[in-house]
Formats: sequence, C-alpha cells, structure tokens
Amino acid sequence: MNDGIEKRRHRRVEADLKLVVSTLFKQNNVKIQNVDSPIRVINISKSGIGFESQSVFPIGFYFNAALRLGAEDSVLYCVVKIIRCQQLENSDYYSYGCEFVGMSSILDYIFEDYEDEIDAKTK
Repeated sequence: MNDGIEKRRHRRVEADLKLVVSTLFKQNNVKIQNVDSPIRVINISKSGIGFESQSVFPIGFYFNAALRLGAEDSVLYCVVKIIRCQQLENSDYYSYGCEFVGMSSILDYIFEDYEDEIDAKTK
C-alpha cells in the first residue's frame, strides 16, 4: 500500500535524456551484445535512473552509461544495474528502475548542480 511517503534514499528529479544500450552484462561474464536499443531516461537521482524502452531487458543485468546532466562538462560515466521492469498499461513500452553501481560520493556535485538547474527552471 502506498502511504504517500517517499521511500527512496535520494530526491528523484525529472529528466529527458536519451541513451542507447548496446551491450548488457552480468557479473559472471554473461553478455548480451548488439542490443542497440534506444531508451529514454525519465527521472534520475543520486542512486539511480528510471527509463522507458520498447525493448525487454533482463533484471539483474548491467550496462555502461554516459549521462550528460546540464553543462557539457557534467558527464557522468557509470555502471547501471536493472532492478525493476514493468510493462506500461496499453503500450508496447516498458518502465525500468535502475541503480548506479559503485558510484563515488565525490560525484554528488553533478546531481546537486542538475537539481539546482531543474529547480530554477520550475520557479
């Protein structure tokens, strides 16, 4: 039951970023290559991203991502783990929840700058 309380560790902000996933991998060297599937990032936080895609990606797999948040020099290179998937109602798209793996807290300033930029646009 949803009691309206945010349970995430970090604030989630809307995003409109595009990525292309070409290879998925798992820790035991299992790889899925030549995926070449476009995805649309819809929200982001310090701990992960939410995205939509027409492709079905397996839960528990990882991919490498380069996310540009705001300024040209604010590119975040990261490993992302797929932890949730659900098909969107009346659609051939899927919604995914992912977490960043091994993200250094020194990169928090990128998220803070992006949150400030989003807040400034919505005022």
